[in-house]
Amino acid sequence: MNWDDTADTPAERLVGSAADREDQAVEAALRPKDLGEFIGQEKVREQLDLVLRAARARGATADHVLLSGAPGLGKTTLSMIIAAEMGAPIRITSGPAIQHAGDLAAILSSLQEGEVLFLDEIHRMSRPAEEMLYMAMEDFRVDVIVGKGPGATAIPLELPPFTLVGATTRAGLLPPPLRDRFGFTAHMEFYGPRELERVVHRSAQLLDVGIEGDGAAEIAGRSRGTPRIANRLLRRVRDYAQVKADGMITRDIAAAALAVYEVDERGLDRLDRAVLEALLKLFAGGPVGLSTLAVAVGEERETVEEVAEPFLVREGLLARTPRGRVATPAAWTHLGLTPPGSATSGNGQPDLFGA
Repeated sequence: MNWDDTADTPAERLVGSAADREDQAVEAALRPKDLGEFIGQEKVREQLDLVLRAARARGATADHVLLSGAPGLGKTTLSMIIAAEMGAPIRITSGPAIQHAGDLAAILSSLQEGEVLFLDEIHRMSRPAEEMLYMAMEDFRVDVIVGKGPGATAIPLELPPFTLVGATTRAGLLPPPLRDRFGFTAHMEFYGPRELERVVHRSAQLLDVGIEGDGAAEIAGRSRGTPRIANRLLRRVRDYAQVKADGMITRDIAAAALAVYEVDERGLDRLDRAVLEALLKLFAGGPVGLSTLAVAVGEERETVEEVAEPFLVREGLLARTPRGRVATPAAWTHLGLTPPGSATSGNGQPDLFGA
C-alpha cells in the first residue's frame, strides 16, 4: 500500500492527506509545543519521552529518531517537539531536496552542537547522500571529496553531535544500513474516533470556533483517522456554519456541510465512491483489472491505485486479488446495493453460484 501522496493533491481532494500551503499555515498555528499537549500515539509518546528525558539527564544529544507512517499523522510535529524538549534549534529539509552528497555536506557542516535536523521523506534521498549520512550519523564525521579521478582526495570533516529525525511514509524503502543507525524507531498509527474528537475540540478552541460534542464526533468520523484531514474538514464546516447558520457547529450542521463537499459518513469522497460504484454496478463486484476499472471511472490508472485504493482497502471495502479488484460485502452495504446472486444455501451461507 502506497502512502506516498505524490498524486494526492489536496487542492482536488478535501480528504487528501498531503498538505498544501493553507494546511501548512494552519498547522503551524495549531501545532502542539510539547509531548504533554500532543494528542494520540500513546506508545510513541511514552517511549519518546523516556528517550528524551534520559538524554537530558546525561547532558547528551538525543539518539537519532526515525518516524514512519502515513502523511498527516504528526511526524513533523513530533520532530519540532523533540527539538523543543531538548532546548535545541531545528533545521528542516527533505529527501528530494538532497540530490547530491555535496548538498548534504553543506547542511551537516553548518549544524550547531545539539541541533535537530529533520529530514522529511528520507527514503527519497539520493544514494550518494545516503552513504554520506551513514558516517555522519555514526561517527559525526563526513569525508569531503576534493578533485576528480586519480588525484581526488578525501578531506575528513568533523561534525558537532546532532540529532537526526527522519520521517518516511514508506519505511520499507529505507536500506537496512540506514535504518539500523537510528537509535529509536517509531511507527505512527492511524487515530481512533475518540482521539480525533479531541483533536477537533482542541483545534476549534484555538481557531475560536464554537462546536458541540456531537459536531466534533461527526467531523472525526469522516476524517480517515488523520488529524490533518480532521483540521481541514473543521475549517470547511466552520465556513458553512458561519454562512448558513449561527456559527455553532452541531452534528446536523457538520453533516450538511460535509454533504456539500461530498464527504460521506465514512470519509469517502467523490473519487472513492466512483471507484466503488463502477466496481459494483458495471462489473458486479469484480474481479476486474485495474486498467479497466480506471477507464470506467475516467481516471488515470495511477490515480485509482495510489489515491483511492489505499483507503478503500484499509476500510475493508475493496480487496486486491491476483485476478483483479473485488468489492467486499461491506462495499455493497455502504452503497445500499444488493449483491447479485445473493441467495443463500441451505446452511445459511451465501451461495456463490446463485443456485
